[in-house]
Amino acid sequence: MPLSPSIAERPSARVVGAGIAGLTAAYELARRGAAVELVERREAPGLGCSFYAGGMLAPWCEGESAEPLIGRLGQESLTYWTQIVPVARREGSLVVAPARDKPELARFARRTSAHEMIESDSIAVLEPDLAGRFDRALFFAQEAHLDPRFAVAELTRRLSAMANVTFSFGSEAGQDTEAEWTLDCRGLAARDALTDLRGVKGEMLVLETHEIALSRPVRLLHPRWPIYIVPRGQGRFMLGATMIESERAGHVTARSAMELLNAAYALHPAFAEAEIVEFGSDLRPAFPDNLPRIRKDGRTLYINGLFRHGFLLAPALARMAADIIFDDAHFPEVMDADQRQRQAV
Repeated sequence: MPLSPSIAERPSARVVGAGIAGLTAAYELARRGAAVELVERREAPGLGCSFYAGGMLAPWCEGESAEPLIGRLGQESLTYWTQIVPVARREGSLVVAPARDKPELARFARRTSAHEMIESDSIAVLEPDLAGRFDRALFFAQEAHLDPRFAVAELTRRLSAMANVTFSFGSEAGQDTEAEWTLDCRGLAARDALTDLRGVKGEMLVLETHEIALSRPVRLLHPRWPIYIVPRGQGRFMLGATMIESERAGHVTARSAMELLNAAYALHPAFAEAEIVEFGSDLRPAFPDNLPRIRKDGRTLYINGLFRHGFLLAPALARMAADIIFDDAHFPEVMDADQRQRQAV
């Protein structure tokens, strides 16, 4: 942890938005000694996209479809969630496929790294309840997972205990005080300033059953409806994977619900008897290339475009934002992307 500057040198910052991007930014600034006001229009933190997140910390798995930047920043965030704010379980993750979809598993292996191809005996050791159901799997031993709502609560608890942090919940503007810096972490609500943001709808459901136990996230590959299942403890499992180009927030669609449930059943028939505890959906903010941005406008930093990688990217972006404020740092990978795109055109 960096040494705190003297009181006279401490900057002040207003962080607008208390999703995972805003919470991690506020915490990083505060633990470096800044005076921080956290402003949230809702009545509590973490009630937007963060509330419906999967909580997989899988930077190597994400390499199957994401740019290398996502994996690099995600690896940094693994350290954050296991050491700085230690709420994650580093049990690794499994990727499996039905027998008829084995080519999908081979394709996934070619496009990713830091994995081991394991056979049925090893699968049974890692996940006994999957014994005999899959004869091959990819094991990403370094990956982790967390409960997003617990992580939000822990960050909020830590911020609440800091004398240099104040909160303004249920407010768009916060307190009538001057701050040297503003960090805009409003997600899709920031389209009034970031006109190229778009919404990507994500849907999830939570099942409860004591007929099956899993220790780590499991991704089931399928050409039509690949899903992930994340254990949440006490017999609960979060299912998700949908990515729908939509500007309309709302309920989970019947199609998505059927596909998620069918996929869960394909992973293990015991899920057919599980109770449905929760459905949920929200709009994730994304830029056209699905990569994150820190845009600087004077003394305002816009941290946005985390797409479906909120918990995976937020700690690294928070560290960058603090380095910008404290050290006048510059990070071309997230600050110059728009300029490079314009030059390419």
